[in-house]
Amino acid sequence: MDKSKSVPTSRFSRLSKFGLLASKVAGNVLIDSAKSVAKGEKLNKQSLILSPKNIENLAEQLAQLRGAAMKLGQLLSMDSGEVLPPELSKLLARLRSEGHAMPHKQLVGVLKSHWGDNWLDKFSHIELKPFAAASIGQVHKATLENGEKLAVKIQYPGIAKSIESDVDNLASLLKMSGLLPKHIDMAPLIFEAKQQLLDESDYQLEARHLQRYQENLANFEQFKIPKVINNLTTEHILSMEFVEGIDLEACASLPQAQRDALASDLIYLFFFELLKFNTVQTDPNFGNYLYQPDTGKIVLLDFGATRELTQSVCNGYFALFSGALSENRNLVASAAEQIGYFNSEIDLEYKHKVVDIFMLACEPLRQDKAYNFAASPLAKQIRDKGLEMSTDKSKWHSPPIDALFIHRKLAGLYLIAAKLNAKVNVQQLYKSFLVQAKLAQK
Repeated sequence: MDKSKSVPTSRFSRLSKFGLLASKVAGNVLIDSAKSVAKGEKLNKQSLILSPKNIENLAEQLAQLRGAAMKLGQLLSMDSGEVLPPELSKLLARLRSEGHAMPHKQLVGVLKSHWGDNWLDKFSHIELKPFAAASIGQVHKATLENGEKLAVKIQYPGIAKSIESDVDNLASLLKMSGLLPKHIDMAPLIFEAKQQLLDESDYQLEARHLQRYQENLANFEQFKIPKVINNLTTEHILSMEFVEGIDLEACASLPQAQRDALASDLIYLFFFELLKFNTVQTDPNFGNYLYQPDTGKIVLLDFGATRELTQSVCNGYFALFSGALSENRNLVASAAEQIGYFNSEIDLEYKHKVVDIFMLACEPLRQDKAYNFAASPLAKQIRDKGLEMSTDKSKWHSPPIDALFIHRKLAGLYLIAAKLNAKVNVQQLYKSFLVQAKLAQK
């Protein structure tokens, strides 16, 4: 089935999409509410809005708008977790995995605008059908005249210029719909969604992140990072060498030792990113990695969501890990305050609950044995405790944005380890990291 649809490029056309979406939802609500009244049923605004027809309309229109919907969805799911209605959570998850490709005519127009009318002269072949897609772009295979194979990430037209208005329109739509709990403070999430999308829409910035990771990981033989082709990279086109590998999900059938090593290497890398390099690629979804079984190398892809962190935040996490290892709750609480979780007005009971969650999240670190991620109820326990906290509106406190991205990374790595059915001694990994990074006396 052809899923290509032209991306609306002007602000007016994108705004009209939101207007059409709002009117469709409102019309369906009126029809369904009339049916409910006729049947003598009690009206429920949220269930009317979240009807199957409206969910389908939301998914269709927002998938066509691409970036803003997907990014705000990621941040909402990071921040509020299980407090979202399950229908909305499923919709946001669907938006992260689906999206329409650009029609060929629009794609060629983008390539001409960046590479000139004779853009095809640079290649012996380029596939017009994308082999991968992201929230703000799609990726194509290409071959240069010299035979070098490339992966070319091409940004959807109009995304960068429409980011602020798209995010505002989407936030207004969600707010008016009543789909979000009223006690969630959307302002910092909206601001961050805009900033993150603006950063991700700058492919030259992503190219610099790629090159920085190549420098940082020069001595790490287990990782492979694609080389940037600078003369074919612009603000909205990123050209890289094409690197072979199998999808991470396919690695679930590999021998246990390989799966354990794969998960161990990713967690080990996280310690270096956070505590040594102060820079974290914060989107650990399966599509951002490939694996080469013959060499044991992990290919790292997509650095658009790379986040540079302050030394204070990174030091806070170092203290937090130290406190978790030594079972020192006071040190964990102090570290959480340094990271930005607490201020002098935070309720003591709430503080204890946050420390509980941190201690729980550090459970693999606190056990000096191979941790079985697939058999652990850790993710559910953390969700349950988070839900318990978030439903207390009088004490609810939005975590610092940097922490949300760091926790997103760690949760994603736990999920990868669980999907791989991996067993990892995280404590020994961390101690090995301390020795290699020379942070033991930090």
